[in-house]
Amino acid sequence: MIISASRRCDIPAFYSEWFISRIKEGCVYVRNPFNSHQISRVPLSADVVDCIVFWTKNASPLINKLDILDDRGYCYYFLWTINLYEIDLEPQLPPEKQLIESFKLLSRRIGRQRVILRYDPIIINKKYTLAYHISQFEKLLSQLYGYTSTCIISFVDIYDKLSRSAKEAIGPAIDDEIKFALAQELSNVAKKYHIALQTCAEEIDLSALGILHGACIDKNLIEKLLGCSLDMHNAKGQRKLCGCTESIDIGSYDCCMHLCSYCYANASLDKVRNNVKKHDSSAPLLIGNIGPNDRIYDAGAKPLKNRQTSIFDTHI
Repeated sequence: MIISASRRCDIPAFYSEWFISRIKEGCVYVRNPFNSHQISRVPLSADVVDCIVFWTKNASPLINKLDILDDRGYCYYFLWTINLYEIDLEPQLPPEKQLIESFKLLSRRIGRQRVILRYDPIIINKKYTLAYHISQFEKLLSQLYGYTSTCIISFVDIYDKLSRSAKEAIGPAIDDEIKFALAQELSNVAKKYHIALQTCAEEIDLSALGILHGACIDKNLIEKLLGCSLDMHNAKGQRKLCGCTESIDIGSYDCCMHLCSYCYANASLDKVRNNVKKHDSSAPLLIGNIGPNDRIYDAGAKPLKNRQTSIFDTHI
């Protein structure tokens, strides 16, 4: 079983105490976002969890707790997003220098193969121009040279559920010609710093630039980290072009306090504020508690490792 922590909110940045308490308890409860009275009980013991994939914009609060995961034998890696936007799009992030130093600290702690940089979403408008992205990407990779081996890029998706103000801040959709032109420049920068570029859920073919379709929850990477093959399938319920493998997400929507303008996981500031008040770091649910009308179901999770098949026997 792969645990995703989490596409829905930044658990390392805001809920690391809760996450570690769940690790110690050996299970977590997850409310179905489409059926609020249906709750899954997900086991978290190391003999069931094959790998934990952390999604974050600031892993600092979790770094000093990683010994707890290591002592229990968990496999894990981080997807760390750094965009270097200004406060109009990312109003609540720590200062850039602090994020860069924390990224380096984590890389030194667990190795650069396990800290994957995400430059996502790429927004292009009158303020955040092609020249802006080329300059900022060069600046970012020059500081992280030697601290990561992979960068995943993705162009912004303008979802209907985004507010009018968010859509105005993001600007228009990006056509393929502009995507290709920017990708070519980003590819040149990445090659300079020996960092492999991949795309996330993008239809555009950038293989001519050496940029392949990638996967954030990456079966190949997880198999390499574990040293064995996994019996698993592609993720269901994700975007059409998502290359991720199956996982169980343990996060909740409407509770990420970064408050990024482009975020699809927060419906409104009021919902975030209300949900944050309901958080209890010792509770089995990330947000709120179990109610009288709730029904709890076992997730039926099981380990996916195929111990009889070494990765050296497969074509990975």
